[in-house]
Amino acid sequence: MSEGTLPLRGADGGEQSPPPAYVVAETDVRDWIALLKPRVMSLVVFTGAVGLLVAPGHLNPVLAFTAILCIGVAAGACGAINMWYDRDIDAVMRRTRDRPVPAGRIEPNAALSYGVTLAAGSVIVMYLALNLAAAFVLALSIAFYVFVYTMWLKRRTPQNIVIGGAAGAFPAVVGWAAVTGSVDLVPLLLFAIVFFWTPPHFWSLALFANDDYRRAGVPMLPVIAGAKETRRQIVIYTLLLLPLSLAPWYIGFSGPLYGMVTLLLDGGFLFCVWRVLRDRQDANGVSLTDDAPARAAFRYSILYLFVLFAALAVDRLVG
Repeated sequence: MSEGTLPLRGADGGEQSPPPAYVVAETDVRDWIALLKPRVMSLVVFTGAVGLLVAPGHLNPVLAFTAILCIGVAAGACGAINMWYDRDIDAVMRRTRDRPVPAGRIEPNAALSYGVTLAAGSVIVMYLALNLAAAFVLALSIAFYVFVYTMWLKRRTPQNIVIGGAAGAFPAVVGWAAVTGSVDLVPLLLFAIVFFWTPPHFWSLALFANDDYRRAGVPMLPVIAGAKETRRQIVIYTLLLLPLSLAPWYIGFSGPLYGMVTLLLDGGFLFCVWRVLRDRQDANGVSLTDDAPARAAFRYSILYLFVLFAALAVDRLVG
């Protein structure tokens, strides 16, 4: 095994055949950007910005931009460290094998150094420019994603997405804390919304990426419990999410605009997951439609979270 590679670990913890040795190819700036997982970063930055916008109080625009930048940099750092650690399984999954590290365009140690430097820098700048509370929650989110989700849960339990979903739920709390210097009920509700949104979002992806996860030995729910049980769990977590999505309206934090938009979004989400549940399947629960409903639910879930948080921000700003 070449220096800087990890053994390919299966769901049972045993070693599998290692990926091909790394041959570092020419690297350009696009690879370093890809290492940050910019599509994931965009959602993290957006929810963090909404947490900042709806928080009571006011931030100087420069400080507000700095806070959002720190949230984005921290998210990118997590992506880089994740690609360093998961380079063995990324190399055998079709949808990830062209990432910069498994494709050999960036050395593993360089990816790790890049991620650690960005992570430390984001926390330090958040503390110096904003406050201790925001820096602490930001550091907690990084640690949770790297150590709890990536290194502990992802390869050991089908509940990886459920527990690990907390990592992606922190940004709104960080944004709120950047303004107020504290954590209140509202950011905790926003945390809970993202936390319960994560399982139906990722399990929809896991349904149509099931072969990839099985090949890599990652114990995602469809691999361990099967497609039928995964569809049932998607419905359960969606039903838990919907009342939480209306909680800011229940407690009077948001107005009727947010309430109406959320009801419409919830109706669309219910329709999507109902289609996932009713998807035509064989005796083993495998989709006969190439998981078209799951693919649609995955895309809708991304739109859902963007519009939900945007509605909250607009409602607060207009109100």
